[in-house]
Amino acid sequence: MSNFVETIMADVKAKNQAQPEFHQAVQEVIESLEPVIAQHPEYKEAKILERIIEPERVIMFRVPWVDDQGTVQINRGFRVEFNSAIGPYKGGLRFHPSVTLSILKFLGFEQIFKNSLTTLPMGGGKGGSDFQPKGRSDDEVMRFCQSFMNELFRHIGPNTDIPAGDIGVGGREIGYLFGQYKKLRNAFEGILTGKGLAWGGSLIRPEATGYGTAYFLKEVLNHRKETIDGKTICISGYGNVGCYFIEKANELGAKVVTISDEFGYVHDPEGIKGEKLDYLKDLWTIYRESAEQYAKKFNLKWVPERRPWEVKCDIAVPTATQNEIEKDDALNLVKNGCIAVCEGANMPSSPEAIDVFMQNGIAFGPGKAVNAGGVAVSGLEMSQNSMRFNWSRDEVDAKLHVIMKDIHTSVITAADKYGTPGNYVNGANIAGFIKVANAMMDQGIV
Repeated sequence: MSNFVETIMADVKAKNQAQPEFHQAVQEVIESLEPVIAQHPEYKEAKILERIIEPERVIMFRVPWVDDQGTVQINRGFRVEFNSAIGPYKGGLRFHPSVTLSILKFLGFEQIFKNSLTTLPMGGGKGGSDFQPKGRSDDEVMRFCQSFMNELFRHIGPNTDIPAGDIGVGGREIGYLFGQYKKLRNAFEGILTGKGLAWGGSLIRPEATGYGTAYFLKEVLNHRKETIDGKTICISGYGNVGCYFIEKANELGAKVVTISDEFGYVHDPEGIKGEKLDYLKDLWTIYRESAEQYAKKFNLKWVPERRPWEVKCDIAVPTATQNEIEKDDALNLVKNGCIAVCEGANMPSSPEAIDVFMQNGIAFGPGKAVNAGGVAVSGLEMSQNSMRFNWSRDEVDAKLHVIMKDIHTSVITAADKYGTPGNYVNGANIAGFIKVANAMMDQGIV
C-alpha cells in the first residue's frame, strides 16, 4: 500500500470505526485513482477524494410497527445521501437483518461511480433497514413500509432523492412505500423507481440488472475474442438479478448450471431453462422460498453449507451479496478453468479473490460497471415519469444494451489511458470518478 493510500485510509478508519465494508469499498477505489491524482493536482488541492468519501448527509431513524399478533416491533431505518454533484441522489433500499450503516455506506459510495458510468444525471445514495420481510405477511410488510416512509418522505423527492429497490425490496414493498408517500405529500410524483407498470413503472425494470449483466459479460468476452455462446456459467443467488441474467444468458446461447443461497447450492448440469426457469422466477421474488426448493422440485442434489464456485464452469456471475467469493473460491474457479468473473451483485468478491483473478488472467468485471443496468433503467424510468410517457419493451431494452456497451467502452478506455490496459477495476473507478470530480470542481467547495 502506497503512502497516498495509507494516509487516506488511516483517516477513513479513524472517522468511520467498525465499518469494514465501507473501508473495503473506499480502499479499492482510491488504489485505482493514484495515477489520476498524480496527473491532476487540482483534484488533490481541492481535496476531491476526501470530499467524495464523506457522505453529504446520513439519516438514521426508528421504524416502529405492529405485527399480526399485535406486538410492537422496532427496526432501524437509514438513508445515506452520498453525493449529488451530477444529479439527485439515486440508489436502492435494502431490507435485510444484515443491514448496518457500514454496508449502506459502502453501497452508497459504490453507487456514486456506478451512476456516473451510466452517463445519466444521477448522484449516489443508498438506504434501508434491518427489517426482514421474509416470513412476514403482506399486512406486516405494509405496516412496516408505511412506518418507514413516515420518516423517509421528509428527505426524498423527484429532484432530491429517488430510491429504488434492492435486496428485500421488490414490487410489493415499492407499492406500499409509494402509496404512503402519496398520502403524506398529496402528490403523485416519481419518487421511487421499480414501480408497477400501471402507476409509472418502466418495462424491463425488473429484468434490467440481470439483462445488463449479460450484456456487459458479452462485451467482456468479445474484447477477449471469445463468445458467450456455448459457455457454462455458475451463478449465486436466484432473485431478480439471477433469474433475468439466466433468461438473457440462455437467449445468448449460454447455459447456467447453479443457483445458491446462504444455506447451500444446487447444481443443474442440464441448465436452468424452460419450465425450470419459470418456476425459479417466482421462488424468491414471490414466495420467498429457499433455493433448496428448486432442488426438491426437479430432483436435483442439494449441497448444503457450500458455495457454487466449486462447480466447473467457464464463467462465474455472483448475483447475491458482498464478499461471497473468497480466496479459496477464486482458486477453485481458476483450477476449474474459469475465464471470466462478472459481478451481478455489489462487491461480492473479496480483495484476496480479486487478486487471484488478476494474477491468473481471468477477466474480472466489478459490480459498479457490470450491474449498472438496474440503475440505468431506473434513470430511464425517471425520464419517462418526467415526460408522462412510456417507451416500449424493445425500446427500453435497446437503450439498456447501448448503455452497457458504452460503459464497457468507457471502462476499457480509462484503463488504457491511465496505464493499466484490460484492468476493469481501475477503468471503472477512474471513468466513474472523473465525471463526478469535474462536476465537483465546477461547483466549488460545497
